[in-house]
This record gives sequence, C-alpha cells and structure tokens, in this order.
Amino acid sequence: MIMDKKKYNVGIIGLGPIGQTLALHFKEAGCEVAVTDLDRKKLGLIRTDGIELVGKIQKKTYFKYVYYSIEEMLEHDFQILISAVKDYHVDTILEQIERHKTKDLYLMSAQNGIDISVKYTSHFPKSMIMRMVVNFAGNLQAPNVVGLNFFNPPNYIGSLDDSIPEVAQWISDTLNSVDMQTNAVNSFEISGKIWEKTILNAALSPLCAISRLTMKEAMENRDTLEIIEQILYEAVEVAKREEIKLPDNFIKLAIRYLSAAGDHMPSLAVDLMNKSETEIDYMNGKIVDYGRKHYIRTPLNLTLTNLVRAIGHKNGVKCSE
Repeated sequence: MIMDKKKYNVGIIGLGPIGQTLALHFKEAGCEVAVTDLDRKKLGLIRTDGIELVGKIQKKTYFKYVYYSIEEMLEHDFQILISAVKDYHVDTILEQIERHKTKDLYLMSAQNGIDISVKYTSHFPKSMIMRMVVNFAGNLQAPNVVGLNFFNPPNYIGSLDDSIPEVAQWISDTLNSVDMQTNAVNSFEISGKIWEKTILNAALSPLCAISRLTMKEAMENRDTLEIIEQILYEAVEVAKREEIKLPDNFIKLAIRYLSAAGDHMPSLAVDLMNKSETEIDYMNGKIVDYGRKHYIRTPLNLTLTNLVRAIGHKNGVKCSE
C-alpha cells in the first residue's frame, strides 16, 4: 500500500531540538507543516533560513508556514497538532488550543515525563490524544540549528486509549519514510516506553544539573556512576510495583545506553543553570510519588528532586506542578 503523505497536515508548537527535528522530518516527508514558538527571533531565522540539523543527522529545509502566535497558527488548516514544549508550558498552550479550537484535531504530546498525559486529558478526550517517546537528543547551536548528539532508534508513538491506531501508524509510516525510525505501539506499550525513557532521564539529568558534569563525564566517573546505578535500582523497583513491563536486564541495558550519552549537558541541567523552570517533578519527582504510593523508599530520587527544587527556589523560579 502506498502511503498518502499528505493525508494529514501537521502543526508543531515549540521549536526546541525535538520540535525542530520533527518539523524538518515531516516537511521532508512531503507534509504541509505549520510551526510556532514563543521566541520571535528564532521564528524570524526559521522564516528566512529554515531549520538545519547537524551532528548525527545532517539535513536542512525551509518552511512556508511560520506563525508568531498559537492563535494565528490555529487558523491554519491542519489535523495533527504536536506539542513539543517543556511540561511547564503545557497547561498554557492547552488552554489556548481549547479556547480557539474550531475543528477536530489529533493532539500528540512529545514531552518527556510520567503522567504528562493527565494535563491533556484535563482538556480533551483521550480519543484525540497520542504520546510520542523520542530517542534522539541534542541542543541548539543557533536558534534554528539543532546539533543532534545521538539518535538511538526507534522512537515510539501510540494513542492513549487505542482509539486512533491508524493515526499513530500514519505518523510512524511518515517518519519512517525519511529515516526517522518510529514504531507505532499500543497504549500499554507506550506507557512502558514512557517509564523507560523517564527512568533514563532521571538517572542522569538532575545529577548533571547539580554536579555540573556533562553526561559523558558523569558516566565515566566511578563515584557518580555508583549513584546513577542506585537511582536506576530505585526507579525499577517502583516501576515493577506499578506493573510496568521493562525489558529483561533493564539496568544493564540502561547503563549501556547512558554510557553512549554525549559530552554535553542534558536539558534539565541547562534549564537549571539558566535559572529557568525544570521538569524535575515529572521525572524523579514522579518516581518519588509512585514510590510513596507503594510504600517504597526512594532516597536518591527524593534527594535529587528536592535539591533541584531548592536550587530553583533560590533562583526565583518554581518547579512544574
């Protein structure tokens, strides 16, 4: 069967490394893509110079539909709306979508973290929501240039209640057609993948934020590696009690995965150093919350969560709630 690449037009809110990478690949696949972001300078550069990926993936493309507000973009004719903002911006953009929604949309969350979907289901029915787990990472070398440090395929996409598997499959097929390997999975599988990715992020991100070590430095240091392993053990115990099915030998696989991390800071560390809000509450914070639910002590995850929060409070910002 030949896939109709133009079956759905795509809108993307949030043009950090994830948003820009997805926008470029949907455009390369032949989709009509509309984008927006809070950063007007970034939008101006994308309008004139397009989006460029360097590093593990090297591509560049230009965009016709670049909007300076969500309200303006919602007037565009698209059917799939991808939210690629940080979790602490999700509520605000969902309120704007809810106010201005004049047509049926499929919403795809491209955020990291456990229970992000609760934000979406507080505004929209599960039948229109999908979650994506991305297994690439990078940083902005310029406002419209993403340095991709690694891509460990595949990504995963699934609907929250398995009511729109054909849309998830279309997204998978579209991205696969341009070598952005993505697997469509059911709701139980996507939940497991969300936990896997969150545990991996929780093992390194706050530790790097507090120690100021890059991911590579943290993995190569015996003292911090021991901490990372214990964070993983705590998180895996909590996941088991939540009946989350993790791969066999998950901790060994996680160490191998994290050992391939780049010599750069994860986004949570960058946010903390920039005195911005962080996503700690949906990473280590959620592991702590679910640990309490099952009467499992998670001292390292608790310590890192509270230290990141404390630094954030000292910086005059709040953590996501």
